[in-house]
Amino acid sequence: MKKIHSLTSQPALSRVLNANTCVILLTVLLTGKAAAHGNTPPSLQGVAIPETPGLLDGTQPIVTDKTAAIQLGKALFWDINVGSDGMACASCHFHAGVDGRFKNQLAPGKFDSKNPSTSQFGSTASGKQGGVNYALHRRDFPLYQLSNPTDRDSKVLFNTDDIVSSSGVFSERFIGLDDKQQDQCVSKPDAIFHIGALNTRQVQPRQAPSVINAAFNYRNFWDGRANNIFNGVSPFGVRDTHAGIWVVGTDGIVKKQTLRLENASLASQAVAPPTSPSEMSCEQRNLADVGRKLLPKRPLQNQEVHSDDSQLAQLRDSSGMGLKPSYESLIKTAFAPQFWSGEGDFGRPADSTASAYTQIEANFPLFLGLALQLYQQTLISDQAPFDSPRLAGYPAIPEQLSKQQQRGLKVFLNGHCSECHKGPTLSSAAHPDVYTISDAFSAPRLVNRKTINGSFTGKGVAQGLLDEGFFNTSVTPSSADPGVGGLDPFGNPLSFSEQYRQLLLDDKPLVDPVAVNSCDLDNPFAQDYLKSELIPDAHITGSCQDRAIYAKVPTVAALMAELDKKNAGRAMVAVDGAFKVPSLRNIELTGPYMHNGSLLTLEQVVDFYFRGGNFNNPHHFATLVFPQSISKQEKADLVAFLKSLTDERVRWERAPFDHPQLRVPHGHKLSADPQHPEWAQDLYLTLPAIGKAGRDASLGPLKAFQSYLQP
Repeated sequence: MKKIHSLTSQPALSRVLNANTCVILLTVLLTGKAAAHGNTPPSLQGVAIPETPGLLDGTQPIVTDKTAAIQLGKALFWDINVGSDGMACASCHFHAGVDGRFKNQLAPGKFDSKNPSTSQFGSTASGKQGGVNYALHRRDFPLYQLSNPTDRDSKVLFNTDDIVSSSGVFSERFIGLDDKQQDQCVSKPDAIFHIGALNTRQVQPRQAPSVINAAFNYRNFWDGRANNIFNGVSPFGVRDTHAGIWVVGTDGIVKKQTLRLENASLASQAVAPPTSPSEMSCEQRNLADVGRKLLPKRPLQNQEVHSDDSQLAQLRDSSGMGLKPSYESLIKTAFAPQFWSGEGDFGRPADSTASAYTQIEANFPLFLGLALQLYQQTLISDQAPFDSPRLAGYPAIPEQLSKQQQRGLKVFLNGHCSECHKGPTLSSAAHPDVYTISDAFSAPRLVNRKTINGSFTGKGVAQGLLDEGFFNTSVTPSSADPGVGGLDPFGNPLSFSEQYRQLLLDDKPLVDPVAVNSCDLDNPFAQDYLKSELIPDAHITGSCQDRAIYAKVPTVAALMAELDKKNAGRAMVAVDGAFKVPSLRNIELTGPYMHNGSLLTLEQVVDFYFRGGNFNNPHHFATLVFPQSISKQEKADLVAFLKSLTDERVRWERAPFDHPQLRVPHGHKLSADPQHPEWAQDLYLTLPAIGKAGRDASLGPLKAFQSYLQP
């Protein structure tokens, strides 16, 4: 297959920051009591989203009308027709970018490697039996309860491996499309999600992260499996060697070609849920099938669009329901003709009686992924009080912070919080160019070597390789969920660090085209390996300059000797049970918190971190997540500071956070659905269409998650 857009010539991905942005992003580390652990992270205002070369620029850009592509992306995000049974992307991201539902939101801990077949729900902390169709109570949180919430070693009062997450689709298998171009699926008995003989909606094994500001992330999903490189088909970038798109050449012949779009992890993420058999799709449905279903339809045809919608108003149908143009028309307006104008046979559906896919159907994953990326790149929250101009002094105080929030900022800095929640997005999982100046390292630092445990743990100093922005904070035992320590469907490590260790052991190139320079590591190998155990690093990208003395890696013999030690000794890769560091922006509105939805309030989050987590996992990041004292006043101040990260546009759903009408499944009746006798009948939340001016006083603002729960 021919490659139509390659990576930059340097394996380390290109950095696209101008000098002004570099100044904005520079975080000056200073000493002194008030700023003992660094200065205030910078504002997000003016920070550029990392560019995707070839998407909108170059001699043959893929997208020829950005406005139309954004409109297409917004329609796809909110349209219930994208899912097999009424699930939209927005069904799990409608409340400040996350899921605000509280009924039928529990799942058993299915990732647990020590109990891989778990299918039983436990009781809840409020004393009720949890599981299917359960309505959460405030007393159910946290999911791990201690007699003294500030003391990790105090008596455990309650613990469960259940997850608070998001309900998706019923268990079904895709057959094809009916004569009305709707999904035709056959119900499958569900051993977990059912009420008697009636299937209920399945619930996901991880909490839904926020889509707001996700445009800045280098990778997406909690485990980072949404690759930075979009291949036009799947979430896995270059790992998926069979992925390709159909392109009309200058000779008029259509050929399948590889696609490599960097800084496009939002597109990689977007193509996964619409075909997930638990999130949005009947099993065995693919995105070409979704394209065939949607192309002749009017977007949002069953949903009201506000007359003053910030993106869709000009396309709104006169009936007020949906848009005027079809999906096919929008795609042809937004994308270059070489991706949809060809004729021929581009694969066939599983249904042998159906016709072959057209080019526009076969390339539907490309259109969906990139349109959703461009829409989500408009969802930038950068107008919180925290983003106000800084007052002189250290730490730099945003002028709109109250006195209490100013005190809370100092607690945040002195408590090491900004070491992981760094940069303008307040997340080290952002693209490296977003939280470092472009020439700070010889390559974008995606792998690091840090002190995992200090000697204060009583276990001595342990250092390990880790994926920058993915840390094990011991929310759950590492065995409960591998996180970035897991594998992709092709058997490759999701972790860049694990790939790097393999490079050092057998010179096997990293699956992902990322550069790792030993001279850039926080704790280089030369720090704790003997001179006789080291060799020059043959894989340096660029120049280490004044850090060249650290451009050393262990010999294979030295590494093999370490691997025989407990936890791999000095060759530790600390990624098992590690998850992406989420942004703290709008955190007031994005509960419940953590990858398993185990914490309800910001106070519970503060208790968790200041007691040093729940467990002491082998890869626990004890250097930063360790027991620290915090007074009641300091905790209140820190929570007040965290609330300064809320953008009022998000709270009131003002543009760009306005949206069409959406009916979201929210639990079940105990009776069968009249149209689907195998299902328990759905109950719904109905979200009204909101225009660019936002919610009115009668609706009121979005509230913190706990506000919607019974005691």
